[in-house]
Amino acid sequence: MELTQEFWTLVAVGFAAQMVDGALGMAYGLSASAFLSTLGHPPALVSATVHAAEVFTTGVSGISHAYFRNFDRRLFFKLAVPGVIAGSLGAYVLSNVPGERIRPFIWIYLLGAGLLVLRRAFRKFEHELARTPGFALGGAAGFLDAIGGGGWGTITTPTLIAQGHRPRYAIGTSNTAEFFVALSVAITFFFSYDWRRFDLVLALLLGGVVAAPVAAYVTKHIAPRLAMILVGLAVTGLATNGLVRLLLKAS
Repeated sequence: MELTQEFWTLVAVGFAAQMVDGALGMAYGLSASAFLSTLGHPPALVSATVHAAEVFTTGVSGISHAYFRNFDRRLFFKLAVPGVIAGSLGAYVLSNVPGERIRPFIWIYLLGAGLLVLRRAFRKFEHELARTPGFALGGAAGFLDAIGGGGWGTITTPTLIAQGHRPRYAIGTSNTAEFFVALSVAITFFFSYDWRRFDLVLALLLGGVVAAPVAAYVTKHIAPRLAMILVGLAVTGLATNGLVRLLLKAS
């Protein structure tokens, strides 16, 4: 396999995307998918490639978060089980139906979630309000993640934080559950979609695996309020940019 300029560019993209994802609990898939889409790759190929790479990056990230104790077992099962089922369904749908039509609804949800997190960042953190989310969160996040080529952490992490969970545990638990979701989505694509660009997968995972333990260390030492502000700004920015691009494309 010839290592082209595109390959090394994607290594850098994978590293940067995993640093953001591991430290803030989101945006690896969205960042990588956005870049691959600008290269003209179809949505199904983009999602298949990103999730195959995420099997490795989220695996390393999950182990790192467990080592630094950024993990809540009760939250994990609430997210992972429905996420695996819905993610597989989403991958099968994307293999047969274009996923672009659902993007406006994703961006609108993320914009609201980002603004809610920013609101909570400037209020007193009330631990008694923390509650485990229902299975619907993991299911919705898994399905939309597979359809959109990313977005698991962007949906789960701000929702958990908005409900009152400490950012450290919301981020670490979301990242750990994401491994099982990414694995199920990648396996579904393997059997339902003809996809052979394994060079793209290798480039993304190389950058991501190197960044994962560094990002997990950062998560343990970042202040909760600062983490919430960064998460809120990241989600709001991504959602606003996505909506603007959709509007410009439609006009």
